[in-house]
Amino acid sequence: MKIIGPESLTFGVDDLGEAIGFLTDYGLELRDRSAQGARLCALDDTYISVRYKDDPDLPPAFRPGKGLRLTTYGVQDAATLAAVAAELSRDRELITRADGSIQTHDDQGFPIAFQVTQRKSLTLPAERCNAPGESHGRPVNAVAADENAVIRPRSLSHVVYFVPDVEKAEAFYVERLKFRCTDRLVGAGPFLQPAGSLDHHTLFLIQTPAAIKGCEHFTFHLGGPSEVLQAGTRFANKGHRSFWGPGRHKFGSNWFWYFDSPFGCHIEYDADMDLHDPSWSARAAPISADSSQLFLFQQREKWMPGGRPPPAAG
Repeated sequence: MKIIGPESLTFGVDDLGEAIGFLTDYGLELRDRSAQGARLCALDDTYISVRYKDDPDLPPAFRPGKGLRLTTYGVQDAATLAAVAAELSRDRELITRADGSIQTHDDQGFPIAFQVTQRKSLTLPAERCNAPGESHGRPVNAVAADENAVIRPRSLSHVVYFVPDVEKAEAFYVERLKFRCTDRLVGAGPFLQPAGSLDHHTLFLIQTPAAIKGCEHFTFHLGGPSEVLQAGTRFANKGHRSFWGPGRHKFGSNWFWYFDSPFGCHIEYDADMDLHDPSWSARAAPISADSSQLFLFQQREKWMPGGRPPPAAG
């Protein structure tokens, strides 16, 4: 099944204006807005949809309040969509929506939908680096540091679920939808890659008590580590609170910076994720601070040589 990855995420929110302002600060483009909700897009047209949490058209929430209400996956073609429908209709009700997409739920109760992908192909340069011995760095006289650089999220990368039964959750995606585990944090859960993507993961499952079942975070890919650092700095300077990062993960190798959000979960910037094909063998490591990050920075106020010594860590 050539499932590509999340095409859109739909959230129920308390304050529509706050949600739109937050996502435009993050870098998404506001495409549609009505009294009921809004759609904010990345460069490839993957997007976040926000609607009032009491909207009757939303799937039911796990608990009162704001939160993720629907994950919609893009699939490669109509044949894949038909295959998904045939597989899941064996033991659960499917809703066929007006646009031809199908909606149901996974084995942990998360509402999920599938549609033939509408994402655009991107032809954009990645960040380039000059280094001794490397002949394909930046051209001569090309300056990398640009305080006015336009930074836009390129594509919806992945979503992370807190689940009460990680083995059952993994079995659904692997056995029914043909995802595969690329790596595993023992004591947390698997990183899962669908067959239509080479990204290290588009879904990560974390074992938690049932009381906190829901979305832990979601993220969009940027063009490189400098974009993560620069976009995150701008975002923090607009008053959004950093939660974790910046740093670099071990499994997946992606650079990261997480922030609190008005969606009942965290939001992340990421870049430079590993790509894997079916020849890759999954690794496993016990969940710990050491296994979840290669290194971690802590944001500080600006400092210059000759100024006051920077404050001590801690």
